[in-house]
Amino acid sequence: MLAGMLGLFQPASASDAAFASCLKQLRGEAASAGVSLASFDQHAAALTPDMTVVGFLDAQPEFVTPIWDYMAGLVDAERVADGQDMLARWEEVLASVETRYGVDAATVVAVWGVESNFGRNFGSRPLLTSLSTLSCFGRRQAYFRGEFFATLKIIQEGHVAPERLAGSWAGAFGHTQFMPSTFMRLAVDFDGDGRRDLVDSVPDALASTANFLKRAGWRSDLPWGFEVVLPNGFDASGAGRRNKQPMADWAARGVRRADGGALPAGATPAGLLLPAGTGGPAFLVTRNFDALYSYNAAESYALAIAHLSDRLRGGGAFHAAWPTDDAGLSRAERREVQRLLIARGHDIGEADGMIGARTRDALKQVQAELGLIADGRAGQKVLNALRVAATNR
Repeated sequence: MLAGMLGLFQPASASDAAFASCLKQLRGEAASAGVSLASFDQHAAALTPDMTVVGFLDAQPEFVTPIWDYMAGLVDAERVADGQDMLARWEEVLASVETRYGVDAATVVAVWGVESNFGRNFGSRPLLTSLSTLSCFGRRQAYFRGEFFATLKIIQEGHVAPERLAGSWAGAFGHTQFMPSTFMRLAVDFDGDGRRDLVDSVPDALASTANFLKRAGWRSDLPWGFEVVLPNGFDASGAGRRNKQPMADWAARGVRRADGGALPAGATPAGLLLPAGTGGPAFLVTRNFDALYSYNAAESYALAIAHLSDRLRGGGAFHAAWPTDDAGLSRAERREVQRLLIARGHDIGEADGMIGARTRDALKQVQAELGLIADGRAGQKVLNALRVAATNR
């Protein structure tokens, strides 16, 4: 069926023609990937490329956003309060998850909060469209072809309906944003309905996340790590998550916990993490931090989950400040910036706390008007300047 439909397809552009040719090739590879031709034809015949996703390949926020902005938006009072509500609402399920997989409730809920804001932000891009496009254009096509076929297998096996498979530009989906191949390996049916469903089953999503972390090496008898204070003149040349040394060695070098407690005694390996250099917060991290890192392969991402989990247990903010004179904004503060911009006549859409291109363009204009560096960044300086300007108008 697909071959006939592709024969009738009249490409509107070079990318459409290349996509049609690529789909023919993918159809030929489907069976070896475990996808029946009937499934492929049913779900791939009407696909058209979405070239906007190709531009996101080199622009992940974990790697291009200053750490203080990244953390301020992900771990704020609003998310902590929501997370505590979810801990209470899903207490029984989380207790069962911890019993089976050995991952504590706060950590699982922290992943949920960072990944989808507790199910509020799944992403809206149809997985088959995004993944078929990335299978045919840009770099890492082989990787995305595997994810495309995995998505078709999820549909073929009846776990999630195709219309419910929407997510990030790269194909992550559901409450805890699994990639399709990760779903096929590690998702579990925790509610016992015969399907592994990370979209419409919170129990399946929470248990699948715990299973992921367990398989990534999580140990229930270890913390992820903790903030530490380095002694004056400390030689940080051996810093790095991978360069682990016994806790006792760090203690002997004068490293101490920022909360005043003693470092754990013994030979537990830990690496020194300096996400903003020696001038910012410092952390000793264990293999459990590495398990969090494996979820998205970014240290800032793992730190956000780790810190949120501590906050959900009642912990506070970091003791050390980030090395900047213009700290990041919480989501509530970002919405306030947007409301102040709208009040000045800028057409940026609704005040949703998402700093997109229109908000950045408006910020550049306002920053220039208010005598600030016109870089389009939403920080405390521009927020305070907007507040003052609004008061004086």
